[in-house]
Amino acid sequence: MSDTTSPSPALTPAAFLVRGLLVGLVAGFLAFLAGFAFGEPYVDDAIGLEEAAAAHLTEEEVAAEEAAAEEAGETTEVSRDAQKTWGLATGTLAVGTALGGFTALAAAACVGRLGSLSARGTTALVALLGFVAVSAVPFWKYPATPPAVGNPDSIGSRTTAYFALLLISVLAVIAAVVLANRLRARFDGFTSVVLAAAAYLVVVVAAGYLLPAVDELGAFPADTLWDFRRGSLLTLMTLWAAIGVGLTYAIGALHDRVTADAERKALAASL
Repeated sequence: MSDTTSPSPALTPAAFLVRGLLVGLVAGFLAFLAGFAFGEPYVDDAIGLEEAAAAHLTEEEVAAEEAAAEEAGETTEVSRDAQKTWGLATGTLAVGTALGGFTALAAAACVGRLGSLSARGTTALVALLGFVAVSAVPFWKYPATPPAVGNPDSIGSRTTAYFALLLISVLAVIAAVVLANRLRARFDGFTSVVLAAAAYLVVVVAAGYLLPAVDELGAFPADTLWDFRRGSLLTLMTLWAAIGVGLTYAIGALHDRVTADAERKALAASL
């Protein structure tokens, strides 16, 4: 069975999208399990530290903090048990489904256009680049922090900076892929990839240093913060690994089936 790199007419974006959404849904569930096991215990620890600190506040200070939280829109009537079960699951399922769909569409656009890479190789590369651009680079500059960390007044500026770096990273990785393809006309494949990767790193590192830093940890325990961030990173890695493996298998199988059908039709027509 052949695994050619030229896309078949039956390999439509819709076929890729359906598989991406299904794979993303499964990946979201696996990310929920990882987040519940490796992240939520440290969120509980952070909340416990916050409550212990609040126990030493006067009534006036407590009232002032509650007023500030209400003004910042941080008040919630959702219980902690609901937050770390249904709330977490809803978030990971939604994000996983969306990322699976976007990754599948990106793979559909790239199959047959990345040198000699097969459909499987192209999909795996797209998923890897997605993890780097969407998750790893923003996490490098603005890592996740538990609820008890950070100034509520700076939420808006922190969110803006995070999404600015995310946008720059995604646009830069798209430009790097285009650059690598164009450089193949002058250099070998390895050199083209190295030069494009270097250009991407220059852009995101420069953006990271130009964007404002966030250092609002205060006296928060470093070991708890490290454990929380490690759990958050493991959750992201689980999500993207599931998307990458699942889509590589699903799209590779689809490509093989379509190619086999085309070969059978060509053979039948030649008889």
